[in-house]
Amino acid sequence: MGCTSCSTGKDGQPKGCKNNGTCGTDSCNKLTVFDWLSNMTLPNGSTPFNWVEVRFKNGRKVYYKNTENLTLSIGDVVATQAASGHDIGMVTLSGELVKVQMKRKKISENPEDVFKIYRKATQRDIDIWIEARDKEEAMKVKARQFAIDLKLKMKISDIEFQGDASKATFYYTADERVDFRELIKLFAREFRTRIEMKQVGLRQEAARLGGIGSCGRELCCSTWLTDFRSVNTSAARYQQLSLNPLKLAGQCGKLKCCLNYELDSYLDALKAFPKTEVKLRTEKGTAVCQKTDIFKGHMWYAYEGEWMNWHKLTTSQANEIIAVNAKNKKVASLEEYATEVVEDTKVDFENVVGQDSLTRFDQPKNNNRQKNKRRKKNNRKYKNNTKPRPQSNNAK
Repeated sequence: MGCTSCSTGKDGQPKGCKNNGTCGTDSCNKLTVFDWLSNMTLPNGSTPFNWVEVRFKNGRKVYYKNTENLTLSIGDVVATQAASGHDIGMVTLSGELVKVQMKRKKISENPEDVFKIYRKATQRDIDIWIEARDKEEAMKVKARQFAIDLKLKMKISDIEFQGDASKATFYYTADERVDFRELIKLFAREFRTRIEMKQVGLRQEAARLGGIGSCGRELCCSTWLTDFRSVNTSAARYQQLSLNPLKLAGQCGKLKCCLNYELDSYLDALKAFPKTEVKLRTEKGTAVCQKTDIFKGHMWYAYEGEWMNWHKLTTSQANEIIAVNAKNKKVASLEEYATEVVEDTKVDFENVVGQDSLTRFDQPKNNNRQKNKRRKKNNRKYKNNTKPRPQSNNAK
């Protein structure tokens, strides 16, 4: 989802915004955050927040302390502290907004083990980092083949090299526990580096790999969604969606995260609806709920034994009948209430352009063949009528 001003030049650098891929309009990077506090100055006497957000491959973000008081801005490539050695990442956020992000993610500002930023990455650091990143795709193919040969029920989805090329992290998914001790020995013998295996869920795998959803946009988990909440089939039931697993499942094979987006609005709207299992008692008979329309606030009821005849009521009317039934009384019939439902008038849209035909740009059909037939037929008639008549013998 790059911005419209981005285009690649001859040297591989973007020509548009001149930010070298770190677009300030929050479009070029994955899981970027727009710094809306960047143009605001701090009050007098206050010191800037000395934590920085650094992004690594596929949206992995870690917060580091700027103990060296380096002048860092969004897009700077830095060398950061790791468990062993150093890693290379890109600064995605700095300043006061980092404090907001750390508070939202419940990260302490005074942890026991503080990872810090060593320096801005030199050209040698970047060359080693790029060389290691170029090996990842070929390694992933070999690693998958090793797992298949050992008949392990696991899928290696991605590989991430540390910035100094001293360690490779293999991300995999598996439905059950996997004994990959023999696999690690093969990896260490083949790739000549330290190996770390990290299991991720199917949603995290889709977030790392990315893709296009059924809505036509990039996956939410790979662009902006960071917290994966559990999604239940009850969310589809509340929204009156058909329980079709092919339509409700995303690329990860789980229920789509977007089922939770409007769920709160549906739950608020359903508070005004009576429960569908509550029956309406009338003198004409007992009515059972057949259908509800959450947007219009309508409910359809049918008498027991007359399932083909539905009567439409509003939620207020249904609640009124239920209140009467609670007093051990019955209403006369549903027809008295159903006739009071006012139908929405449909608006007839007029064509203000004046072009009604959808085929106005189509080429007219070629009728030359029929015209030629008519022309030949007329020519024959004309020739027959203009032939000289034979003279009789009596003519002088």
